[in-house]
Amino acid sequence: MMLPAFSPGILAGLTFVAGLALGFGYFAVLRRTIDLYVAGQGRLVPALLTLGRVAAAVLFLAVAARNGPLPLLMSFIGFLLARAGVLRAARRAM
Repeated sequence: MMLPAFSPGILAGLTFVAGLALGFGYFAVLRRTIDLYVAGQGRLVPALLTLGRVAAAVLFLAVAARNGPLPLLMSFIGFLLARAGVLRAARRAM
């Protein structure tokens, strides 16, 4: 069975959007972890959030890598753009 010529582009676009969503979620959980740690709410919940956050990123990027180099690259670019957006928003809030 032959795939349509545009399917790699669609897959790359979807993984880019998924990487962007993962990035925003990742950094939202990171912010929550920092808030909990600074508030002195114990160390168990921030540690579990950190483990979950890292595990989610590793699993997502592993699935993207199994689909090929272009989806992996696009998902990582989406993740980095989310990072840039979150950092820009944090700097404006200060």
